[in-house]
Amino acid sequence: MTDRPPQRTPNRQLAALIAEAGFSNAGLARRVDQLGLEHGLDLRYDKTSVTRWLRGQQPRGTTPALIAEVFTRRLGRRLSAQDLGLDACAPVYAGLEFAATPEEAVDIVGGLWRKDSGSHAELRKIAFTPAGLVVPSRDWLIGRADERVGRGEPDQNGARAGVPGGGARGPVPRQRGTDRGPGQRVGPGDIAALRSVGDLFRTLDHAYGGGHARQALVRYLEHEAEPMLRGSYGESTGRRLFGAVADLTRLAGWTSFDIAAHGLAQRYFVQALRLAQTAGDRAYGAYVLVTMARQAVYLGHGREAVQLTRVAQQGVGPSAPPAVQALLHAVEARGHGVLGEVRSCTASLVRAERTLGVARPGDEVPAWATFFDEAQLADEFGHCHRDLQQYRAAVQHAERSLQLRAPGFARSRLFCRVVLATSRLGLGELDQACALGAEAAQQASEMRSARAIEYVRDFERRLEPYRDAAAVRTYRDRVAAIG
Repeated sequence: MTDRPPQRTPNRQLAALIAEAGFSNAGLARRVDQLGLEHGLDLRYDKTSVTRWLRGQQPRGTTPALIAEVFTRRLGRRLSAQDLGLDACAPVYAGLEFAATPEEAVDIVGGLWRKDSGSHAELRKIAFTPAGLVVPSRDWLIGRADERVGRGEPDQNGARAGVPGGGARGPVPRQRGTDRGPGQRVGPGDIAALRSVGDLFRTLDHAYGGGHARQALVRYLEHEAEPMLRGSYGESTGRRLFGAVADLTRLAGWTSFDIAAHGLAQRYFVQALRLAQTAGDRAYGAYVLVTMARQAVYLGHGREAVQLTRVAQQGVGPSAPPAVQALLHAVEARGHGVLGEVRSCTASLVRAERTLGVARPGDEVPAWATFFDEAQLADEFGHCHRDLQQYRAAVQHAERSLQLRAPGFARSRLFCRVVLATSRLGLGELDQACALGAEAAQQASEMRSARAIEYVRDFERRLEPYRDAAAVRTYRDRVAAIG
C-alpha cells in the first residue's frame, strides 16, 4: 500500500483577490505573461495554471512577485506575494521594483544593501535584463513627486509623520559617539557626511576601480544610511537626505557595474532612480538614467541606451543646465554608435558639442555634472568614432581627451588609451597600437576593474589577425611579464 501525496490547501487568499479584481483565470494568466515580457521573461501561463495555484500549487521563481504586481496595478494598493498566499519572490526579481511610496523604497533598497553586504553571492551573479529598464524609466517619467517625505516630525495636527501612534513621543536626539538607531533625528551634519563619503568613494573608484572599496560602500549604506532613512526629519531635510542616499546608491551600482555584477548594478540604478524621485531632484534622476544607458552601451544594448537617454531628456526638459543637456546628448550618441547609426550618432554629437559650448563659467552646474567637460566630450567623440570605424577622427579625439584629462581619472584615461590603441590599429599603425595597448594592460593590472580588463581583452582580440607580427609578439611578452 502506497502513501498518498500530501493534500494541498486551497488558496483562499488568491481566490478572494481574483474575485475582487474581477479577473477570469485566463485573464490573470494573460496579465502575468504580459508583465513577464516587460522583465524579459517568456512565460506561458494559461487558465489551467491559475486553477493549479488556486488549488494550492506554488508557482516557482519570480512568478509570485509578478502575480503580486499584477494585483497591485489592478487594485491600486501594494500587495506582496505573501498577501496572495504565495511564497516570497526570488532574489532574481527583487530590486527591479519601482516603489509606490518612499517607505516602500526604503524597504526595497535596504533589503538590497543587506543582501549585498552579506554572503549572498548569487546576487552578484544575476544577469542584466534589458526589458527590466522599461518599467522604472516609464514610472519615473510619468510619476508624480512624493507629496510628503518628512518622518517623525510633528505636523500641524501634532501627529508625527511616518510613525504610528501620533505624537506619543518626540524625536530621539542623536547620541554622538554611539551607534545610530532608527528614530534618531537627522540633521545637516549627517547629510554633509553622506556627501563627503560619496566624494571619497568616487575618488577611489576613479583611481583604482570599483572593486577596490565597493563592499565598504555597501556596508556604509546598510549601517549608516538606512538608519538615517528610518530616522526623524522634516520635509526639507528629508528630501536632501534622500538625494544624498540616491547618489551613494547610484555609486554602489556604478562600482558593481565596474566589477561586472551587471544584474546587481541594474537593481541599484533602479533604486537610485526611485530615491531621486523622492528627493524631488529631476535632474539627478536623469543622470541615473544616463548611467543606466552607459551600462546598456557597454553590454551592446544600443537601442535601450538611446531610449533611456531620450526619457532623461524628456524628463528634465530644456531648462536643464547646458552641461547636463550636453551629457544627455553625448550618451545618446554612444547608443547610436553601438548600433552603427552614423547620421543619428553624428547629430547627437553635434548637439552635445553645441550645447556644451553655450555653458559659461558662472553657470550653476550640479556637482555630479561637473565632470562633463571638454576632456569628457572628446572621450565620447573618440568612443563613437571608434564604434563607427572612423578611426582617424577617433585618434584625434582620443588624443585630445588624454591631453586634457586629469591624472586622477585613471580608469577613464585607460579606456581612452585603449580607444586610441584600437583606432591606431584600425589605421594599420601596428607598432603604435601595441605600445599603447601595453601601457593600458599595465594600468589595468593595477586596478580592480573588470571593465578595464575587458577593454584590454577587446584590444587583444582585434590583434589576433596580426598574431605573427613582431610588434604583437613583443606586446604579448610585455603583458606576460606583468603577471
